[in-house]
Amino acid sequence: MLSGRGRPAAGFTVIELMVTITVLALLLMAVAPSVGAWIANTQIRNAATSIQMGLQRARSEALRRNAPVRFTLVSLTNAAVMDDSCVPSDTGVSWVVSLDDPTGECGTAPSDTAAPRIVETHAGGVGGGRFTVAATTSGGDEASSVTFNGFGRVVGTDGIGVIDIDHVEPGADYRALRLIIGLGGTVRMCDPAVTSADDPRKC
Repeated sequence: MLSGRGRPAAGFTVIELMVTITVLALLLMAVAPSVGAWIANTQIRNAATSIQMGLQRARSEALRRNAPVRFTLVSLTNAAVMDDSCVPSDTGVSWVVSLDDPTGECGTAPSDTAAPRIVETHAGGVGGGRFTVAATTSGGDEASSVTFNGFGRVVGTDGIGVIDIDHVEPGADYRALRLIIGLGGTVRMCDPAVTSADDPRKC
């Protein structure tokens, strides 16, 4: 087709269009793995941050109330819905901050009087994150809860001391994170893959 001045009209030929689509497809295939890893690492980071905030909330409530407050990891029938199907679990992705044992009562509204006197809850399955949680005592035994006393310190030695958060399919592209709860009540996030003693991310 000629333009008004006798030159071919500007536009793409079928071959040019096919070449462009092929190049774009190759570029998308090249970046897809890194985008997938970035999304997975973001989910791991968000999960670790949420759990860390839950632990800090339990400790601050214990200090505010001058009374024991517990943080409990729980499993739910539907990980995206906090309800009374909750069971304490060392691999639970959801959590509850309460004054009493929340087993079977996680759907109760926050209250200072109604058992289990819930302070805050969080359903870890919201958003469909593909991550795993593994909680142990400082000695390596399975643990699902930790209690802070009125001084903000950890009660006993059988509570959670370490929480590892990783992708459901561990691999070199995924950055696992670890939360360490000190006896004094401090909660620190670190990276178990870091080995340099000078790196503050080292566990």
